[in-house]
Amino acid sequence: MSPFLILLIIALALGFYVMSVYNSLQQLKTQIKAAIQEIGNQLKRQASLLPNLESAVKSYMKQEKEIFKMLTDARKTIEQADKTGAASDIEAAVSKLNELVPKINIVVEDNPEMKSDGTVTQFMAELRDTADKLMYARRSVIDLSQAFNVKLVTFPSNMIATTFGFKEEKGLDIPTTGAHVSVSKEEMTDFKSSL
Repeated sequence: MSPFLILLIIALALGFYVMSVYNSLQQLKTQIKAAIQEIGNQLKRQASLLPNLESAVKSYMKQEKEIFKMLTDARKTIEQADKTGAASDIEAAVSKLNELVPKINIVVEDNPEMKSDGTVTQFMAELRDTADKLMYARRSVIDLSQAFNVKLVTFPSNMIATTFGFKEEKGLDIPTTGAHVSVSKEEMTDFKSSL
């Protein structure tokens, strides 16, 4: 075999490897964007459910003005995230919803008339379903960002990523303080009673 043919084979193999790594990085970036869009999609679904839930339970929850304020604030936060599409606004909306849904569940469970109302039960089930889908979409963003970032720091794919100017994907910013990192007395009571 001639040296020219050997060099040509090596160059072609190297070219295919570079193209493969480049394409996999581009594919991961596209998947990350799609996962973030899915979070926005689920937030829109929750935003459309909140007014319906609010009107369905209004007569039952006259004493729960705080919940209504939270519903309004959550809807505004979701609308802001929908307008900007920014990961930080999306994360703020998800955080607000994660605080709101357990509080609504407690109010519904504490009011037998509301619990027996089919409309309220249906909206609560849809909110829980959407919250689960949000959690899955957030997990997808985290996993895809991690896979992308691993390629940026491992040899030899890091050389190709640097050559083509790929930058680290931030994923989602999760606040390190707030209701999502603490457990309320009600949640502890519910947890203990379930044991």
